[in-house]
Amino acid sequence: MDINTKKLMKNAYRITKHRGITALRVRVLGGGLDAGYLDVIKAIAERFGNGKVHITTRQGFEIPGIPMEKIPGVNRLLAPVIQGLEVEMGVGIADVNGGYPAAGTRNVSACIGNSVCPFANFNTTELAGKIEKLIYPNDFHVKIAVTGCPNDCIKAHMQDIGVIGLVLPVYDPGRCMGCGACVKNCRKVASGALEMVNYKVRRDHRRCLGCGECVLKCPTSAWTRGDQYYRLVIMGRTGKKNPRLARTFLEWVNEGAVLKVIGNMYGYIEKYIDRSLPKEHVGYIVDRTGLPVFSQEVLQGIELGSLGRAAGFIPFGGYTY
Repeated sequence: MDINTKKLMKNAYRITKHRGITALRVRVLGGGLDAGYLDVIKAIAERFGNGKVHITTRQGFEIPGIPMEKIPGVNRLLAPVIQGLEVEMGVGIADVNGGYPAAGTRNVSACIGNSVCPFANFNTTELAGKIEKLIYPNDFHVKIAVTGCPNDCIKAHMQDIGVIGLVLPVYDPGRCMGCGACVKNCRKVASGALEMVNYKVRRDHRRCLGCGECVLKCPTSAWTRGDQYYRLVIMGRTGKKNPRLARTFLEWVNEGAVLKVIGNMYGYIEKYIDRSLPKEHVGYIVDRTGLPVFSQEVLQGIELGSLGRAAGFIPFGGYTY
């Protein structure tokens, strides 16, 4: 078979262990899609694949067992999914009948967010869509996840960029009856940022995680949700060389700062990537250039705001085999 494997992989197909057989990766933004698209995925699996569908860790679908010569037909059948999940939200894909134009930048994953979860501080799927519009299509190998609160159900700490939703809790002492429920809960499940002083609650912002647990626990609504903020954790990864958890780079910043950092990061990768390698994860570029160079590049044009903080030093850890 005369197959251009680089072009095939760029088209979001796998090189599998079976000669002439591939698997299609279907992007699902933020983990949510209309149920009607499942009919298209089912049709591809049954008509072109082996009848099975694998749900990936990035909340997408992988359809195995597709003969490589069937790729053009698969791409045409996939067109409504690409049109609905990518193009209609503003992602620049010129030919929806040609399949995905890039596969390096992975599907932006997200927890279910505040449309369902009481702990989530914002609409995670909406932000995942804004990030997708900003970064895709792109060949750089980047993984991004969005989670609604510091519980981090989406495992943002295992991504190149993890976006964690924070809320600034607002306290009304006139509604507080001094029960201490918020203080006890913060001490048990969060960071102990609250304390009782003269029968009222005092919050230490330096220790506050922005989780919103105090809002959920207060029986008199003395705590309410204030302004929306984010924490950005960076350079988490799996892999055999140096697996590690992401660490905090920015905290208490707004959505604009989050999107600007992510956009600037692609310029940083373009500038410093090792082009002698087939691909290079951004975390290894940061290891090579150092955090100060990364910070200088990605923080260009960004206002951190009155509460925003950027890390001057990050003790990246993990382990090596």
